[in-house]
Formats: sequence, structure tokens, C-alpha cells
Amino acid sequence: MTSSEVPLSILDLAMVGRDDTVADALHATVAIAQAAEQRGYRRIWYAEHHNMSSIASAATAVLIAHVAANTNRILLGSGGIMLPNHSPLAIAEQFGTLASLHPGRIELGLGRAPGSDQATARALRRDHMAAESFPQDVVELQAFLSGESVVNGVQAIPGSGTNVPVTILGSSLFGAQLAAHLGLPYGFASHFAPEALNEAVALYREMFKPSTQLDKPHVIAGMNVVVAESTEAADAMQEQVKRRRISSFLGRGRDFTEEELDQLVVSPQAGQITAMMRHTATGTPPDVRAQLRDFQSFADADELIVVPNATAIEARLRSIHLLADAWSAE
Repeated sequence: MTSSEVPLSILDLAMVGRDDTVADALHATVAIAQAAEQRGYRRIWYAEHHNMSSIASAATAVLIAHVAANTNRILLGSGGIMLPNHSPLAIAEQFGTLASLHPGRIELGLGRAPGSDQATARALRRDHMAAESFPQDVVELQAFLSGESVVNGVQAIPGSGTNVPVTILGSSLFGAQLAAHLGLPYGFASHFAPEALNEAVALYREMFKPSTQLDKPHVIAGMNVVVAESTEAADAMQEQVKRRRISSFLGRGRDFTEEELDQLVVSPQAGQITAMMRHTATGTPPDVRAQLRDFQSFADADELIVVPNATAIEARLRSIHLLADAWSAE
């Protein structure tokens, strides 16, 4: 990607289409990563979501290992690991293993949300108070990865000395302040939680303290992308994406008929879900490029991470190429 614009990266949710299997979605992550590597995207991240029939990236480190084994250069990481679901030592060992197998390519984005509903959180054996210790757990995890463990007598093996770079992910002022205090990059989840974007980014930049990992603030902002050769095709795809999102959030595993979805789409609950997708670039490649430029300025972002939101695998692959063509065009 030769454009002088800010870098583009990809958040791949390993989406399972209505007519796809989980295996189809997982195989598609490799094809998408290979296309992203070929076209010059900076990085590709995978998110820890549980109990969602449309997302297959729950075992995030396992998926990263599979993709890394089938690519050569592109940076791979989590966007993110929900740290309160895990012990810092376990994550240090997982990502230390990945970094040892694929030096210089592995990254670790961390969030404090459960990535699930309350019943799933209980099934994960998640302590409902675990999020309260998130800042301390991040510091403990960094120490394991640096080889300077703060837990007496315990080292992360693999992990110690790998110095896997960490990014704090969030959608609130809490994450912004933590990332600034620790001198880490900050990724804002504006692709589904747009409300506090400007305030959080401004606070992060104002409070940032340089660290051994990062000498100046670095903001990564998320945006949904639906791109096609024609406006009509993009609008049709966006309507499919909206209906699938509404079905996924309101159905929780139930398959709605088209008639039921027609009624849901105009409901107040659906309006709330649609509002979550406020930051979506839709249209032809030139249209989407212009919308991304505007959003980068609006978000005061150093980098954009896009979510290719087409419901079909081939359409997502095509959108990666279309967007790369547009982004590199003069």
C-alpha cells in the first residue's frame, strides 16, 4: 500500500455467514490475511467474543497461530484479548509462544470487557470483580513478557523476554487514561461503541507519558467498511449487514424469518443497534476512501483499523482489494 495516507489495518471478526460453517469462517481468515498481506495492510487483529453464532474467533491465540503459519510478514494480534477472562501468566505464555514461533509479528491488544453476556461470563469462570484489577493485571502481564516478573519465583516460559507489544483497547475514558499512564498505544472501538470517541482520544493525548514501548501517543480508531463496485451494490450489502447485526444481537442464537426481521428492523431496539454502527463507510471505493479520510480527521487517529462487514466471504475478500486500490490511488 503506497499511499501517503495513514496506515490501514483490518479487524477480522471471523464472521460465520448464514450459509457457512465455522470451518468455512476459519479457513476464510487465512485467505483474508493473505490478501491483506499482499495488498500492504499494516496489521490484522482478531477479537475474543464468546457465545456468538456469527463470530468464530473466541479461541483468539489459536486462530492467530493458524493464520501466522499461513502468512509471512503481516503483523498479527488480538483486538482484543479480554484480560479479565484469563490470568496474566496464561496470556503471557500463549502470546510468548506465538512470538517465539513468529518473531516480530505478534501483538497483544487488551480489553477489560467480558466479550460475552453474563451467563457466558459465568461459564468462563470469570470473577465478576476481575475487571477491577485490570490495570494491575496489564502491568503484571507486561512484566512477564519483559522477563522482569513481579510475581516472586514465577516466569512466563515461553514469554519471558519476548516483549510482545501491548495496546490498550476500549470505548471509554478509563481505557484512554490507562493507555496514557502506561505509555501504550490506544485502540478505540468506534466501530461499535462510538459515543466517547473524541473525548477519550483527546484525554489520551493530553495525559500520555512516554514509555520504553512508545515515545508519543498512537491512536488506532475502528470503522466499519462496506465497499462495492457500485453504490447500489454497497447499499444492498449494508442492508444485509444491518439485518444480520440486528438478528445476532436480538436473537442470541435464534433464526428469525425475513418477515420477523422486517418488523425488528424498525423497532426501537434495532435503532439502538444501528446507532452502534454510526461510523461506517459505505459505497464505491472512491466514496469509502473519502469517508475514511474524513473519519481519520474526526477521530484524530494515527491509524485506522477497518472491519470488512460484508456477510459473504467472497465479498469480504473483494472489499479488501477494492479498498487497497482506493487507498493507494492518488
